Amino acid sequence: MARLHFIILIFSSIFAISSSSFIRPPHPFDPLTRTELKLVRNVIKKTYPVGPKYNFTFQYVGLNEPDKSLVLSWHSSPDQNVKPPPRQAFIIARDSGKTREIVVDFSSRAIISDKIHVGKGNPMLTIDEQEAATELVHKFKPFRDSIRRRGLKLSEVVVTSSTMGWFGETKTERLIKTIPFYLNGSVNTYLRPIEGLTIIVNLDKMKVTKFKDRFTSPLPKANGTEFRFSKLNPPFGPALRNAVLFQPNGPGFKIEGHIVRWANWEFHMSFDVRAGLVISLASIFDMDMNKYRQVLYKGHVSEIFVPYMDPSADWYFITYLDCGEFGCGQSAVSLEPYNDCPAGAAFMDGIFAGQYGTPTKISNVMCIFEKHAGDIMWRHTEVEVPGLEITEVRPDVSLVARMVTTVGNYDYIIDYEFKPSGSIKMEVGLTGVLEVKPVEYVHTSEIKEDDIHGTLIADNTVGVNHDHFVTFRLDLDIDGTNNSFVRTELVTKAPKSVNTPRKSYWTTKQKTAKTEAEARVKLGLNVEEFVVVNADRRTKHGNEVGYRLFPGPVSGTLLTQDDYPQIRAAFTNYNMWITPYNKSEMWTSGLYTDRSQGDDTLAVWSQRNREIEKKDIVMWYTVGFHHVPCQEDFPTMPTLSSGFELRPANFFEQNPVLKVKPIKLTTTPCCTCTNG
Repeated sequence: MARLHFIILIFSSIFAISSSSFIRPPHPFDPLTRTELKLVRNVIKKTYPVGPKYNFTFQYVGLNEPDKSLVLSWHSSPDQNVKPPPRQAFIIARDSGKTREIVVDFSSRAIISDKIHVGKGNPMLTIDEQEAATELVHKFKPFRDSIRRRGLKLSEVVVTSSTMGWFGETKTERLIKTIPFYLNGSVNTYLRPIEGLTIIVNLDKMKVTKFKDRFTSPLPKANGTEFRFSKLNPPFGPALRNAVLFQPNGPGFKIEGHIVRWANWEFHMSFDVRAGLVISLASIFDMDMNKYRQVLYKGHVSEIFVPYMDPSADWYFITYLDCGEFGCGQSAVSLEPYNDCPAGAAFMDGIFAGQYGTPTKISNVMCIFEKHAGDIMWRHTEVEVPGLEITEVRPDVSLVARMVTTVGNYDYIIDYEFKPSGSIKMEVGLTGVLEVKPVEYVHTSEIKEDDIHGTLIADNTVGVNHDHFVTFRLDLDIDGTNNSFVRTELVTKAPKSVNTPRKSYWTTKQKTAKTEAEARVKLGLNVEEFVVVNADRRTKHGNEVGYRLFPGPVSGTLLTQDDYPQIRAAFTNYNMWITPYNKSEMWTSGLYTDRSQGDDTLAVWSQRNREIEKKDIVMWYTVGFHHVPCQEDFPTMPTLSSGFELRPANFFEQNPVLKVKPIKLTTTPCCTCTNG
């Protein structure tokens, strides 16, 4: 048996990119800069008192998206010599118990719109107010007394914040539940919950409004929870060789501000405090037409719904809507070179406004890198030609834009992967730490309950069953904005001819969805293919140009539609929706998600059943996971991934990567073969 070892020299550089590195007019989709955020704060301070002493806080500050027609006009003009759209900021603020929606115009340096929100739901929580609430609980005497009665050290207690959800209440104040955990020397916070405590904080009053101690369950043990390599003891394994791809000429992509150019792709990437990574104006170069063609106007994660499956008093409310409640951008983390992103990666920072409008930076919050996975782009070996054996093969190299958001115990890896073939793959990776509950059991034979709502994964520790539903909003512009959604059913038929021994075959039956209702899809019910086409654009053979959706593994909600969490997250009733473009329909769970009541969601908008044929349309696609925990998920969880792909379907006249040049090795790796 031979073992082949490749030794690759480690030579690479990490490129730090920030928007301030270039002096240029702002791109219409550029994220708000530190200077702009300061200007927003100063403009608003002229009208409202801002600062820790006052009851005015910034809950969301982001780009007020320009009118799409203006952006497309600017983008399609030669050298962008058309005047760019007005640059404005959209602010959601809390003002003495009210929610304000404010628009600040940068050219006039003034508030041009200011109104009070009168609907249901609350804005996204800020990091500052969550930290203030947990600090308040730490100082709350009844809480401290409860911890002492349990024989625990206050210095080892960590308090985290959890949203409350909505369960039919008529009036919903801005309340959060705080959940205590006990470290006892561990740093793996979420694996040692202190249950039996109900602690509710009113965020507007910053006051504990309810406290109850039921003193119920034991604590899980702290042993086996360590995940820091420096603290782990031998044996180690498996042994992975240190290896970094060596690119003598550097990476193949170029970045100017927030515009990325690579191979035949060009797109804009930016950062939003709620969505995180945003991809805009993605176009692919067509060699036959000698021009860039539109594919994706704007794409981002719109919501992450995480309902847990324990209906008990300590757990029923844990039904998170991560982006709308906690902010997937606000919760994003700095990426580590060589580990989160490989050699040759470029990094971008994220800037957002804190609770009092002060700019806050997350360094290296997004990265871009070329992916050399050893996959094959295309190949063929021809042996039928007399006297010849011909092989042509091209390696598949792609470009990945990545963000990681850590919302509580879970780390979500969000990838957009661009391929020279024209495909875009969206992938979600789940890792981090399970949400667990303490029990008295250490072996399954001891379990007396009918349902422990999860798996016994360690001593006194149950990993609770739960779901993850990650919904993407994809404003597709396939070669323009005049698009349609075509459902192609694969139908089994019997041959009409009597001159064949075959009994069956399948063929296709196409239907263009005319309204939103006709475009709602529950995957797995029928054998179908789904294509977004531009009926105004056809190939030379008469086919409509389009992009086909290739779904990943299918997981749909198992909650009943009258369950309160599912009412709020009714956008997961279907795996896919198509809606006409509407600038105000950005967040599938509604603009105000915290304690929302499900009256402003994708499912509600779609009830209008608007026309979608030959319109500017938006695709909503949900990547779903049903997670039954297992022992391998403890104390940290190996990454579990799923996703989907958008792939050209008659978009090009022929294979767009036929003429990709073979890779030329400039340095041959040293190989050592050992017989064993």
